[in-house]
Amino acid sequence: MAKVLTTCIYCGCGCGLYLISDRMKLIGAYPSQNHPVSKGCLCVKGWNSYEFVNNLQRLKKPLIKKNGKLQTVTWDKAIDRVARKFKEINKKHGPDALGFLSSAKTTNEENYLAMKLARAVFKTNNVDHCARLCHASTVAGLTAAFGSGAMTNSIEEFENAEVILVTGSDTTEQHPLIGSRIINAIDKGTTLIVIDPRKIELAKHAAIYAQPRFGADVAWINGMMNVIISEGLDAKEYIRERTEGYEELKELVKDYSLEYVEKIAGIPKDKLIDAARIYARAKKAMIVYTMGITQHTTGVDNVKSLANLAMLTGHVGFESTGVNPLRGQNNVQGACDVGALPDVYSGYQPVTNASIRKKFESAWGVKNLPDKAGLTVTEIIKSAGEGKIRGLYIIGENPVLSDPDSNQVRACLEKIEFLVVQDIFLSETAEYADVVLPAASYAEKDGTFTNTERRVQRIRKVINPPGQARADWQIICEVAERCGYKGMNYSRPSEIMDEIASVTPMYAGISYDRLEPFGLQWPCSTKEHPGTKFLHKDRFSKGKGTFSPRPYIPPNELPDEEYNFILSTGRTYWHWHTGTMTRRTSTLDREVPTAYVEIHPNDAQGLGIKKDDMLRVSSRRGRIELKARITEKSQEGSVFIPFHFKEAAANVLTNPAIDPIAKIPEYKVCAVKIEKL
Repeated sequence: MAKVLTTCIYCGCGCGLYLISDRMKLIGAYPSQNHPVSKGCLCVKGWNSYEFVNNLQRLKKPLIKKNGKLQTVTWDKAIDRVARKFKEINKKHGPDALGFLSSAKTTNEENYLAMKLARAVFKTNNVDHCARLCHASTVAGLTAAFGSGAMTNSIEEFENAEVILVTGSDTTEQHPLIGSRIINAIDKGTTLIVIDPRKIELAKHAAIYAQPRFGADVAWINGMMNVIISEGLDAKEYIRERTEGYEELKELVKDYSLEYVEKIAGIPKDKLIDAARIYARAKKAMIVYTMGITQHTTGVDNVKSLANLAMLTGHVGFESTGVNPLRGQNNVQGACDVGALPDVYSGYQPVTNASIRKKFESAWGVKNLPDKAGLTVTEIIKSAGEGKIRGLYIIGENPVLSDPDSNQVRACLEKIEFLVVQDIFLSETAEYADVVLPAASYAEKDGTFTNTERRVQRIRKVINPPGQARADWQIICEVAERCGYKGMNYSRPSEIMDEIASVTPMYAGISYDRLEPFGLQWPCSTKEHPGTKFLHKDRFSKGKGTFSPRPYIPPNELPDEEYNFILSTGRTYWHWHTGTMTRRTSTLDREVPTAYVEIHPNDAQGLGIKKDDMLRVSSRRGRIELKARITEKSQEGSVFIPFHFKEAAANVLTNPAIDPIAKIPEYKVCAVKIEKL
């Protein structure tokens, strides 16, 4: 028997747990008592984070498609096929005919190598990952406001806040350990404000709960700021010393009278006044949000508006006071940090900056790195359908289920000339691949994840991968070497982290020996730096914080006579992302084995719908069939569908319209119709 300390594979909380093995397979998991995040607790997914690793459906050997069927081959043949085809496409059509999708489920080291493979070996910036589908709006919005697109505070600080404003986040379901911290804070006297279109569990604990219409976030935030300015509750000295653009904001929010905001958002003006006063008067107030804010065609506007609210009241740059976007996946923060994005290298260093390119050319031993931003996830898939992307390398992602308008995604993947998928299971996306490469899970390799509070921490190898499966970093290095590149000759992941630290200022002080036992929070600028508990102390990362006045813009697609309901999508407590891991975990799948649609009791009564009736939900892009779940969590006139279930994939319905800056799809609002079968 052996037990090994590691980091959970699921949400961005980054809980510490021990995996137990009999040295052949995993047999259990339990929490670390001393870990600063989990503190002896785990959610149900964490307790069961070992079972999928042993699943008999794990990929064990490389596969190549022959005559329409995937057949087992040697690693040598598989790697040779990948390298040869990508070099052929590069030579014939140019580097931008290639695309690379990295993964928030793989390590920092592997995401760094994925972007290095794209840029150093194939000279394209067409590299992205699923942050584009969840928190690209945060990166763009908070960087513009503060100079850094990350959570400003630490998880432990929630319990010392006077006020917590939760919006667009079903925290107890999606980030359970943070949800429990918020409930602990309430027990100590913290005032909770919840403003969310769905009546989430935390609404029961809130001093104020307001239920805005979907997509009305900019309007109600501007309304709160109108109250704060008109009542003289703005932090005048803080604004004068630490921000710029205040007068423009003041002029814009004049137009957002309480009557006007109530008409748009549906929030009673008395509630908005109370919320504004409570938040503004607090000495320590924290904003919490997730995809309910970001996944809109106005996602960046939503994020900038929350940043405006925080700066207006002086609630950034102090302990237990800030703006805190909770990262959805275990390493979505880290994948962004190390440059698996089309416009930046690691450390958010722009690819358009000549001196930055020169630095990476020197570090990587190459010349002529590309000087323009590449394509995003959705743009890469769309370009594949148009014949512009001819070769695509996907690591640990499942866009057939995770991307919007998935019928169109399937059509695009069918047209692509050459598709490589590297994963632990034969996903729905892998079925379209020309080559499938079997990867190791988080329990079968070493590396690091970066959690939502910027904590870089270790994962550690517990058992060997099944069959011939290999760690993602080893596979990427072998592809690069087969393509003739000599700059990825690493013997262990710690060497990759050392390289990341050498070119990434905010990770400069990070090394494996310093991460024992529970990691460090960036920025960590030197080998002596203790890490950073909260950001923007004394000054913002960009100097002065920037107010960005944003007008209300309606969602891209609203209900009409035919499609008369609003659909919103998200996760459930029991499952994760596209279900690749949790639906192969018996305890979790037993609890929620099938897809469902949440509908308000009044709507159900009007349509003659009862619990577990089969419904057809249709949008302009497709239709699915699934069971009804009747609940007051949903607003009247709206439905909610979790996106984990391939047999009733919510993203068949969702709208691919994107935010013009972040290029994030509008998963949270689209028009659908409901039919009882």
